[in-house]
Amino acid sequence: MELGIYSFADRHPDPVTGDQVPVAEALANTLERIRLADELGLSFYGLGEHHLDNYAISSPTTVLAAAAAVTNRITLSSAVTVLSTEDPVRLYQQFTTLDQLSRGRAELLAGRGSFTESFPLFGASLNDYDELFEEKLALLLRLDREDPITWSGRFRPPLENAHVVPRPYGDHLRISVGTGGNPQSSVRAGLLGLPVVYAVIGGEPERFAPLVDLYRRAGEAGGQTGLHVTMGAVGFIARNSQDAKNTFYPYWLQTMKYGAQARGWTVPSRADYDAYTHNAQAIFAGSPDEVAERLITVGRLVGADRYAMQMDWSGVPHKDVMAAIELLGTEILPQVKAELGARSS
Repeated sequence: MELGIYSFADRHPDPVTGDQVPVAEALANTLERIRLADELGLSFYGLGEHHLDNYAISSPTTVLAAAAAVTNRITLSSAVTVLSTEDPVRLYQQFTTLDQLSRGRAELLAGRGSFTESFPLFGASLNDYDELFEEKLALLLRLDREDPITWSGRFRPPLENAHVVPRPYGDHLRISVGTGGNPQSSVRAGLLGLPVVYAVIGGEPERFAPLVDLYRRAGEAGGQTGLHVTMGAVGFIARNSQDAKNTFYPYWLQTMKYGAQARGWTVPSRADYDAYTHNAQAIFAGSPDEVAERLITVGRLVGADRYAMQMDWSGVPHKDVMAAIELLGTEILPQVKAELGARSS
């Protein structure tokens, strides 16, 4: 099982100091974190797409291209690209360019996204929510498999014997599908033979085991091989378990308050948080040994090929995130590797 990191480059006003990190600083911090993860042998770094002031990245490929210049081995991915509001042709070109720059280390993680601010921004209708994703995913996959391509659909002009360049560094671009737990998404990914990424942002990750099984059974039914499962986890790592929990709490709570305002969540209490972080059950916050044990347990249960940690919710200070990445690479990765055969990229 591989280990990696994903991030939205959060820059919410700090719940402790009230300061908001400037965009330029948030981007510089992101590159420093990716470079460290690469040096430590972590296998994956994914950057999310948002079009809101509290996040620094609206164009993941731009930042990932900068990261390609300062890394050597790590897979550079979106997390996720909101495919429904992108032009698949231009998106494919952006990621194949990244793939060439990084010599085959690009990954396009396509999804619907957990927010919908890109729909009005780019003139897409939420009434076409499912149809947009279905059509654009189908076109994206055909672009990767056909050159030239002839195609027509509802949401963009047709293509007639079109060559879309550049082509990937290898035979194909790595295209994954992200899901928050919709069973139909697991079935679709399995039937198509696409790697799947489960975004676990609440609750115990064991509940995803039936979805992973559904994905693998769909892939088997579709005659697919090489299926690949990534699990996401929210958490934080510090030398001392309680320090990790205490450091992460105000930033996690800030995100919960933001979600409550935007999406009607109930704001959890500190008692709720303590239950979620107890033995890293739902939030993987704790000491290296505690988090390693949880990653190994869940990874073995669901048969994950890769686990990706999100540790910078609401702008956890850069020095703390860097220290957590260091512990992930130097203390947790060796334990996971010994138990589950993790490998660096």
